[in-house]
Amino acid sequence: MTETIVFDGHNDTLLALWREDDLNGTSFISGRGKGHIDLPRCKEGGFVGGFFAMFVPAETVAPDSFWHRHPALLAEINKKGEIKTSDNLLNTKPISQSYAYEATQEMITIAYQLVQTHADKVKICTDSNQITSCIAQGAVAILLHIEGAEAIGPDLHELDALYDLGLRSIGPVWSRPNIFAEGVDFSFPGTPDQGGGLTDIGKKLVRFCNQKHILIDLSHLNEAGFWDVAKISDKPLVATHSNVHSLCASPRNLTKSQLAAIAESNGVVGLNYGLGFLHPDGKRDSNLPLDTMCRHLDGLLEILGEDGVAFGSDFDGIQISSHSSDCAGLPNLITAMRHNGYDQPLINKICSENWIQMIKNTLG
Repeated sequence: MTETIVFDGHNDTLLALWREDDLNGTSFISGRGKGHIDLPRCKEGGFVGGFFAMFVPAETVAPDSFWHRHPALLAEINKKGEIKTSDNLLNTKPISQSYAYEATQEMITIAYQLVQTHADKVKICTDSNQITSCIAQGAVAILLHIEGAEAIGPDLHELDALYDLGLRSIGPVWSRPNIFAEGVDFSFPGTPDQGGGLTDIGKKLVRFCNQKHILIDLSHLNEAGFWDVAKISDKPLVATHSNVHSLCASPRNLTKSQLAAIAESNGVVGLNYGLGFLHPDGKRDSNLPLDTMCRHLDGLLEILGEDGVAFGSDFDGIQISSHSSDCAGLPNLITAMRHNGYDQPLINKICSENWIQMIKNTLG
């Protein structure tokens, strides 16, 4: 059987390494023994790279070591109230721009440390040619992505600086409001039609990203914001890790009208592996059959066509089915796709080719 490679639309591995205080990424190379992604499991499962997100959680979730490295920032934030540690990654309380920027810089540094010490194994890529070359060399391709733009101030100066460091993709919001837009909550059942559209600064951000050839990710954005981006942007619409709302009524999933707009723009949607975004009742059932994921792929394909569907696993940021377990389990999902009638050319498109073509269309 032909080995199938996977280039994925979303993971939170840099966040996981940051929270584990592995600022050199050593465990990524040797094997983390936890989470969903590391180099040994990438090799086992055919995971060749993807969008590596930098998501900054609430200050309460930051590791203690971060505050030891940034005592002045700790003092500044403590003026607003004492920081109490928590493991609640779903804390949707707004965060400060200064904290978000420093945390984002540290996650970028982890990626650069990996490249500096293991250049034959990991590479940061900024266009499609670099990605295909990286895959050919057998290295993991990292496309740097921001999930939630709290690190960026209203003048967008920080975005220029992050672009110079290799950032090529940005989701304006996570599931909390910021100066650019509003995200959806995690209710079930729920609708993405909640809250207002982009702010004036948010509209400025979209135009800036178009000019700089930075991909705009619609996942987590509410419906009003979605339609604002659709009106403003002259690039294909992209949701890196979202599913079909008619099959699972999570606000994080996309309605048929949203999917149709993405299709009209020749955009792409990446299938999210999260249990609560797949199960028809929103349950986090670890025994969820992989056929359920195929039903969402079917729903995406029906509207987007074969060129508009990809993977957006949300590895290291979500609970997934025990039948796939982690990136080493990707062959199990591919087997399920074959059992559900997907031929190899379509599997190749969904697993890697559609993202790489989208990156070529958007970034070059």
